[in-house]
Amino acid sequence: MAFVLILLTLSVAFANGANDVSKGIATLAGSGVATYRRAMAWGAAWTVVGALAAALIARGFVPVFSGRGILDMVPAGLGFPVAVAGGVIGWLLFATRTGLPISTTHALVGGLVGAGISAAGPTGVRWGAVVRAVGLPLALSPVLALVLVFAVLPIVRFFFRRLNAYCVCLERKTVLLAPAAMGANVGVGPTLQVVAGSDCPPEVVSRIDALDALHWLSAGWTNFARALNDAPKVFALGIAAQAALGIGSGAIIALVAVAMGAGSQVAGWRVTHTLGAKVTRISSADGLAANLTTAALVGLASVLAAPVSTTYVSSGAIVGIGIRGGEVRWTLVREMMAAWLVTLPIAALLAGATYGVLARLP
Repeated sequence: MAFVLILLTLSVAFANGANDVSKGIATLAGSGVATYRRAMAWGAAWTVVGALAAALIARGFVPVFSGRGILDMVPAGLGFPVAVAGGVIGWLLFATRTGLPISTTHALVGGLVGAGISAAGPTGVRWGAVVRAVGLPLALSPVLALVLVFAVLPIVRFFFRRLNAYCVCLERKTVLLAPAAMGANVGVGPTLQVVAGSDCPPEVVSRIDALDALHWLSAGWTNFARALNDAPKVFALGIAAQAALGIGSGAIIALVAVAMGAGSQVAGWRVTHTLGAKVTRISSADGLAANLTTAALVGLASVLAAPVSTTYVSSGAIVGIGIRGGEVRWTLVREMMAAWLVTLPIAALLAGATYGVLARLP
C-alpha cells in the first residue's frame, strides 16, 4: 500500500505539472514570443526549481494538506491518503485532457473532505477551514488579479513603449572571400551575425527586445512561484508512505519536483493552449503584466502559507487583459468557472467512494 501511495503521489505531481504549467507560460505562447514547445520546456525547468525550493520556504502547507487542518481527526493507516490521491488524480487528469484549467489546491481539499466524510461523517470536517481554503480564494483571487492587472498593464506599456524600439537580432549572412588570382569570389556562408539597433534587417533568424526578455523572466518566476505553492501540498500526500518505507523527505521532495517538471513538459500543451489562445488575444506587454500580477500574488501567498489558487489568479489576470482590450470569449470563461465550482464536490465524491471501498477490504 505504501508503494501504491508513492506512485499515486507522483501521479498527482505529474498531473499538477500538466495542468498548472500553463499559468506561467500561456502568455509566452499566446503572444507569439515563444513556441509551445520552448515555452513548456522553460516552464518545466522553473517548476522543478520552485518545487525544490518549497522544501525550504513553504513547508507550512504540509500539515494542512495532510488532513490536520481540514479534519478533526485524520484516519489512521494508508487507506486515507490513498483515497485522497485517487480522488484528486481522477479529476485532474480529466480536466487536463479536456484542456480545462482547474485548481489542484481545491481538488486536494475536496479529496480530504470526501475521504473524511466517508471515514467519520460530515461532523468530522472543519467546515470553516474549508471555506477559508476554498471559498475565499475562489471568490477573491480572480477579482484581485483582475483589478491588479488593470493597474499594472498601463505601467508596463508606459515604461517599455520607447525601450522596446531597441532590439538584438540574429541575422543570417553569406560572407564572400576576396577575389583570388584566378576565378570569382568564393562564398563561405551562410554565417550568423548579431545586430543591435532600433531596426532589425528583414532577413533575421530571431530577435529579442527588452519587453520579450522580461516576459520570459516573468514566466519563469510565475512557474517558480506556483510550484513553490503547490509542491508542499502534493508532498503532504506522501508523508505516510515516506515513514512506512523509511525514505527520507529529501528524496520524496526531489521525486515530486521531477514528476511536476515531467508533467509540465510532456502534457502541458492542452491547458496552455486554452489560456494562451482561446480566452483572449495577448500581446507581449499584456503577458508581462499578467505574469507579474500572478507571480506577485502567488509568491506572497507561498511565503505566508496562504493556499491561494494559481489557476484563479492567472485566469483572472488573463480575463482582465481581455476586458481591457474589449475581447473575451465569455463562453469559455463560463466553462472554466463551472469546472472550478465542481472541482471540490467531484474530487470529494471520488475520494469518498475510494475510501469506502478500501475500508471494506480485509
